Amino acid sequence: MDQAEQRRRRLAQLLDLAQTYRGWTRKELARALRRDPTKLIPGSGIPKLDLVVDLAGVLDWPVGVVIGCMWNGNPAGSDGIGEAQPSADFESLDAASSQAYQQGKYTLMIDLAKQAYDVAETPQERARACNRQAGGWDGLGRYSKLRDAVQLGLQERSISPDFRRMLQVNLANAYYTLWSLTESGAVAQGLVNWFKENPAESVRDRIVHAFAHYVAGHTFRRLITQEPENATVLGFRAKEHLEISHDLHCRLSEELEIDAYSGIGNTCKGGIIEAEVELDQRDPDEALETIVDRLDAVVDVEDENAPVGPWLESYGWWCIFGCNIALRHLTDERRLQHYMAIFTNKADEIANRSDNWSMRERAFTMQYTRWQRAIDATGFEIPNVIDKEDVQLITGTMGRFPTFRETGWRILKTAKVVRNN
Repeated sequence: MDQAEQRRRRLAQLLDLAQTYRGWTRKELARALRRDPTKLIPGSGIPKLDLVVDLAGVLDWPVGVVIGCMWNGNPAGSDGIGEAQPSADFESLDAASSQAYQQGKYTLMIDLAKQAYDVAETPQERARACNRQAGGWDGLGRYSKLRDAVQLGLQERSISPDFRRMLQVNLANAYYTLWSLTESGAVAQGLVNWFKENPAESVRDRIVHAFAHYVAGHTFRRLITQEPENATVLGFRAKEHLEISHDLHCRLSEELEIDAYSGIGNTCKGGIIEAEVELDQRDPDEALETIVDRLDAVVDVEDENAPVGPWLESYGWWCIFGCNIALRHLTDERRLQHYMAIFTNKADEIANRSDNWSMRERAFTMQYTRWQRAIDATGFEIPNVIDKEDVQLITGTMGRFPTFRETGWRILKTAKVVRNN
């Protein structure tokens, strides 16, 4: 069966489902979809956008779910994942998915994880497959899909408690990355409270415990921007959680001999500096100079001796923390522009080197804020220049972060695009 015929059959199934759901005749359905009853299914199997939107309304489904069903036969919108091989068992598919992750082949990882989910025989196996999918979506910077994969795993009953807690902390981090701070704070704080009564013993629980404090701390730190009237309380909570997370991650790094955990700890140290400035425990000027000095470690992010992984990313986040401090506490516009230029340029370099979409979102936002501040301070129409690659990355960031879309549109509408020679 060719693809056009497959799409026609899927669209026909959705139309039948919509008719049954509403209890309508075919004519009534066609009227709701503003179509001739004999022309509901195009020969190509690809309906026009208005039909997709209207069909979603009839079904009371999100448009993306309808598209996923029509295109892939999967309500989750699986991006063209193939069928599992009849001879493939769960463990072999899971191992192959893990290997794909190690090789940075995230699309393949998701493909294999979804096949593993299809052949899984127990709730634990299905939850493991969901977690693999989440890892692949994280690698691609598709955080909404990461969240959905983790939530699907959490719907499974009778999975091991420590694995459930791992899924929960991954869900908290997905919410945090997407700026759903109420949700991230609630889930992370719930885990923190649980570990107060039930000290972590297994390695998995110790990692979850450390990361729960990480998400909680950075959630409170981000909330300072949204709730400046609560800056003192939020700063105190952020510092408390980040200090604990720093210590726990450094202990894990030392005991397990995994340097990545100390890199995560370094991100906590940067967040602590931002919190201390909010609490008047550190002078803003001294804090900014401290951050600038620490960036000596990443003068050339392409150098073979430059930090990698979580250590490299930690310095990018230090840059974002520096931008926050400058924006909140510097009144001299020239000095603000000076620090913002240093931090946004380096954060952009690190985001591109590490392919970190979350950092790109912050870097683009801060660059736009810096440009707008310069216009407001001088009264001049200062050109905002970007290149073709920037346009591609901004567009990709808009697709990944709903909260960035308005800012992204403003950048694209106001910027002058230059061609790279």
